[in-house]
Amino acid sequence: MKQKPSCAKITSDLPTAFLKQAEACRKFGSPFMGRLMVLLAENWPDDTALAGRFARWDGDLGPAGASLPLRVAGGLHALVLMGRDARLAASYPPNQVDDAQLCAAVLDALRKHDDFLCEWTERPPQTNEVRRSAVLIAAAHWLDARFGLPLQLSELGASAGLNLMFDRFALDIAGQRWGPQDTGVRLTPDWQGPLPPQAQPRITDRRGVDLTPLQVGQPEDDLRLIAYLWPDQPERLVRTRAAMALQEATIDRGDAVDWLEARLASCQPGCLHLVYHTIAWQYFPAERQARGSDLLESAGRTARADSPLAWLAMEDDGAPNGAAVSLRLWPGDFRLDLGRAGFHGQWVKWHTDSR
Repeated sequence: MKQKPSCAKITSDLPTAFLKQAEACRKFGSPFMGRLMVLLAENWPDDTALAGRFARWDGDLGPAGASLPLRVAGGLHALVLMGRDARLAASYPPNQVDDAQLCAAVLDALRKHDDFLCEWTERPPQTNEVRRSAVLIAAAHWLDARFGLPLQLSELGASAGLNLMFDRFALDIAGQRWGPQDTGVRLTPDWQGPLPPQAQPRITDRRGVDLTPLQVGQPEDDLRLIAYLWPDQPERLVRTRAAMALQEATIDRGDAVDWLEARLASCQPGCLHLVYHTIAWQYFPAERQARGSDLLESAGRTARADSPLAWLAMEDDGAPNGAAVSLRLWPGDFRLDLGRAGFHGQWVKWHTDSR
């Protein structure tokens, strides 16, 4: 869209960050978010407090770093959800408007709600994508079929803890179901590869950690969970709300690696301790990653056959086709390549060597 005189393009890396985010959003099935990100890249106003704050931001501004574009998008969506900006809401899905109308409404909102957006963007995005539980369900069934032991769950970077409740969700693939029949959360990824075994995972304890956890049931936190879902993907909103209704796990506030050290020291005897993270580890500083790996490997060396340790990861490994899904098991330090999955869990390619 042609740039307005009042929206002089800034010279920082922010426009590039918006364009990178636009590409990611389109790839993940959100044409509206793709449009919004491009319009912000081309028409970002430099006369707001938010613009000044972003101009002073150090480090990677894009999807692999601070995710400033998503912070802005989440704040704008929050304004729509709260009913605080009728003009903006009229330009958002399910309404259909042209780029000029959308751009004008967004620029007006950025100026009119400058203080709110400055406060909103102080915290990183929180998506807690429930579809990632597809790989957790499959792995839990495989672990139960192999070990037959109750599971103690520890999630790193748990956000609001929705994916700690994966045993309350249903995985429906190939005409079969893994999980309860009466759940309101039904996951239907595009599944390729062998099916996981049908088992009965039992959860004895579930707990997570996050630097800035969200507490389901608190209006401000509920708003954050919903606002970071993309406006033209209403099915994600329905699924997330259904998962929120099931959430009862405890999420602690703190550094994930420090928390992990204490958690590993309190493993329950006679249980398999499953430590996992989905699209979270990659955001930990390198020093924290190294420390976390050392802690898990040290605990693995003392794991017993009747109290094994499993480390499950779904993380970006730099490959162009989604996230790698890997599993390490102790005793023995067995390493399994379980497959790959879309970053939002929209597809899974399960590997034959996971059986």
